[in-house]
Amino acid sequence: MYAMPSKSTTIEHLHNTAVSKPEGSPILSGRDLVSINELDAEDVRTLFATAAAMKDDLTPFVGSLAGKSIIALFEKPSLRTRVTFETGPTRLGAHVMYFDHSQQRIGQRESVKDYALNLERWVDCIVARVFEHRVLREMAEHASVPVVNALCDLEHPCQALADLFTLSERFDTLEGKKLAYIGDGNNVCHSLMLLCAKLGVSFTAVTPKGFEPQFSVVRDALADAKSTNATITLSHNPDAAIGHDAVYTDCWVSMGQDHQKALRDGVFDCYQLNEELMERITEKGNDWPYFMHCLPAHRGQEVTDEVIDSPRSIVFDQAENRMWVQNSLLWHMLADAPSA
Repeated sequence: MYAMPSKSTTIEHLHNTAVSKPEGSPILSGRDLVSINELDAEDVRTLFATAAAMKDDLTPFVGSLAGKSIIALFEKPSLRTRVTFETGPTRLGAHVMYFDHSQQRIGQRESVKDYALNLERWVDCIVARVFEHRVLREMAEHASVPVVNALCDLEHPCQALADLFTLSERFDTLEGKKLAYIGDGNNVCHSLMLLCAKLGVSFTAVTPKGFEPQFSVVRDALADAKSTNATITLSHNPDAAIGHDAVYTDCWVSMGQDHQKALRDGVFDCYQLNEELMERITEKGNDWPYFMHCLPAHRGQEVTDEVIDSPRSIVFDQAENRMWVQNSLLWHMLADAPSA
């Protein structure tokens, strides 16, 4: 857990303090993160190593992004994504601007292309939380500065990075571990599947019929899994999670899918993570698998209090680690890049 500076130690003082240069060099200068597919396993391992170093001692990194400007464009509301993308880079010396696009979608007032071509003249990085993946793709195509996917309808790569980093803190190695995802085959499921395949983690997606992950994502994950000996399994039966090291769920109706609520009512009931299901999928003599959730959780729907508040729940570690992996990501993207 990161300890905040004492009241006598101001942010300005930290930024102006001479510190030793962090070990290693940034590896993602000029690159985007719109999809997990844009990272390879070695990229991820390096990101995790830097995140762990930052979490252990931020001092060598303080001021490393001084002079850098980051704009955060948000079409959707957020707690964890907004706070971590504002407070984290600020601790590294960057200036972060938040733009609320909840009332006017990106591309409505002016084209996404023109918006990107303007922003690249003023800022060093664009972080965007949007409804449609195509907006991020178009922005990344036209902006010369890095574009980071802070959530869209197809993927949530920063969340998946935080999730697997959190698991890496609990195991000597992730290779050979098993993660089960139970619920809707949504953006979080997609990014988790892709990242697990790259890191040699076997992934099982358990969903109701008609709510499976997209075929294109499964295809890409299967291609990576061939080289890491991971398995990718799709099932409609929660018992497929038996023997897994961790079990993950998300809300059954994502933001922007409110019109589907009636369609989903009752469909997911047997996929609730409750004591009975956790006991059922736990191999005899073992502890429950770790419980994971990207939050916000709808207690009493996809998960019960007994599960999310149990000693095996690591949901708040996941939330904290959003900041560390995102700081690592931005440092590797921006530390060696000239300021706008």
